[in-house]
This record gives sequence, structure tokens and C-alpha cells, in this order.
Amino acid sequence: MSIVPKPVTDFPWRILALLLAIAGFGTVVLFSAAGGHILPWAANQSVRFVIFSIMALVLSRIPVEIFARFAFPAYGAVLIALFLVELIGGVAGGSQRWINLGFMQLQPSEFMKPIIVLAIARFYAMLPVGEIRRWNAIWPALLLIGMPWALVLIQPDLGTATMIAAGGVTVMFLAGLPMRLFVGTGLIGAAAVPIAFSFLHDYQKKRVLIFLDPESDPLGAGYHISQSKIAIGSGGLWGKGFLQGTQSHLDYLPEGHTDFVFATMAEEWGLVGGTLMILAFLLLFRWGIRVAMRTQDKFSRLAAAGLTTTIFFYVAINLMMVMGLAPVVGIPLPFMSYGGSSMLTVMLCVGMIMAIDRSRKRKANPQNWA
Repeated sequence: MSIVPKPVTDFPWRILALLLAIAGFGTVVLFSAAGGHILPWAANQSVRFVIFSIMALVLSRIPVEIFARFAFPAYGAVLIALFLVELIGGVAGGSQRWINLGFMQLQPSEFMKPIIVLAIARFYAMLPVGEIRRWNAIWPALLLIGMPWALVLIQPDLGTATMIAAGGVTVMFLAGLPMRLFVGTGLIGAAAVPIAFSFLHDYQKKRVLIFLDPESDPLGAGYHISQSKIAIGSGGLWGKGFLQGTQSHLDYLPEGHTDFVFATMAEEWGLVGGTLMILAFLLLFRWGIRVAMRTQDKFSRLAAAGLTTTIFFYVAINLMMVMGLAPVVGIPLPFMSYGGSSMLTVMLCVGMIMAIDRSRKRKANPQNWA
């Protein structure tokens, strides 16, 4: 008999080790971004990772049936919180996104990212198979997605609104809705781009225009993208070396510890460091998709796939943003960018995927879980 308690051996140690490697590397990058100082960024980030890892492990022990049962109530609670943001929310940086609870600033839109996935997955798990290609399979899901999307968009927070819509629509696609629906919607959306552009705030319009031509204002609105490209390109194959970056240390690169942390990392660690980091994230995505493919329960399958793609959108949008392949929308890089909101959201997703994987294993081998 093993001297290690079975509940401990049941923990997904490989995934925890992978997350620790990514977060550890992120802490090293933040240490460098702070000029070789452990405070405030590296130390705070490490503490957050430990706390949120414990939270994820606690979530992994919760039966999946609980997530399914409370998907709609949780959605309703966060939706009410988004309404409260509009009524009593605090304003910072021109945006109204937070509720002041006294001991912390709560940003409800962050919780909506994983919860919208659970709510849409729950809806399609309850829907009879014969209804999947009818209008009744479309409009309730669009309503569930549209309400929080609109509330977040008017905060304004284009990046988070995009993430909420992407997570919900991904689950709709995975549920088996007709492909022509998505193709048609895409064509209509492309045709409506000029109209939608006219409704954007001035700073959002400027972001889009600068994305199309960053060199038109290299010292103004295009400064972030231009300096990010310089930092990434100057790293070369092997990088300039740890603590040897100039763009971030000489303050040429704005937000080098948050949204543009990848540029800070690439300057010092080069193409090799960036490639290894991306490969680590790909291993995380591979694990999430394998969990989704192996489970037989429809809700679990849709939820695992949707939560995995939510993490994927974080990584993909941030990398495209810092490389100038997408407008700057303020999406951080998980475990690398300094801040607690994105890490909390991603670890919520990871914890629920762990719970789904644990439930699958328990059902496949009930004698080992007695």
C-alpha cells in the first residue's frame, strides 16, 4: 500500500507542474521587468498563483453535477452584478467596470467569461437532440450571450466583451448548430463592420486605425505596438539575456509587465524562450481538449471544450495584439501578465476542467473511487 494518501495521488500533478512552470517563468520575467526586484510584481504574482492554485484544487473536488445545477443561477447573479456596475460602479481610466466592496474592487465581467460557457453548455445539454437545428436552439443562446456582451461593451471594455461572445459562440458551434448559421452570421458581421465602427468610442476607433497603420502615429497612439515589435525583434534567436533588456528597463516599452509582458520576455529570451512558452500553453490546451473528447456527458464535454477555448482566446488575442496582428484591446497573457483578474479567471477554468476530468475517471473506474 502506498504511504501517500489516495486523495493526494488523485491530484492532476502533471497539469499542476505545467502551470507552475509557466507561472514560474512569468515570475522570472516580472522580476526582470522590475529591474531585478522581487517587489512588487514578482512576489505578488507568486502569492496569487499559490492562492488560486489551491482554489482550483478545491474546485476540482466538486461534482460536475453541481456546476450544471448552478450554471443558470450563477449566470443570473453575475448579470445582476453587471447591472449594478452601471448603477453604482466605480470609474477608473474612463471605464466603469468595478464594484467597490470596501476590501476589494470586484470586476463582475471577469466571472462572466467562464460562466457564460457553463450557461450555454447547460442550455444545450438540456435541449432535446431533435431541436438542435431549429430556431429554438439559437435565440435563447444568443440572448444569454447578448445581454452580458452589451453590458460589458458599454462599460466600455471591448476586449472582455469579445471574450464573452467568443466563449459563448464557441459552445454554440461545438453543440452542433448548422455551419451555414456561422458562415451567414460571419458574412453579415463583415458587412456590418462599417456601421459597428461608427458606434465605437473615439479611443477604440483610434486603436483600430492604428492597428491598420501603426506607423501613422509612432510617437502617439501607435507607440505601444511599435515599441512592442522593436522589443520582440531585437531579441533575435536567443535574446539579449536575463536582466539585459533595454526596451523595458529604459521604459521605452509601455505596460511591459502587464499587457505587453510577452515583448519584455521575447527581448531577453528571444525566439527560443517565446517558442517554449507557446509550447507550454499548447500542452495545456491539449490536456483540456482531451478531457472534453474523453467525457461522455454532453454538459461536461461542452463545458470542458468551452473553458479550454476561453484560455486559448486569452493567449491568442494577447500574442496577436503584441505582435501587431490585432488591435490593442487590453487582454493579458495568463500567468505571465501582472494582475489577479486574468489569473483568477483562468484558474477557475482550470479547476472546473479538473473536476470534469476527475468525474470522468470516477465513472470509468468506480471501484477505484469507492
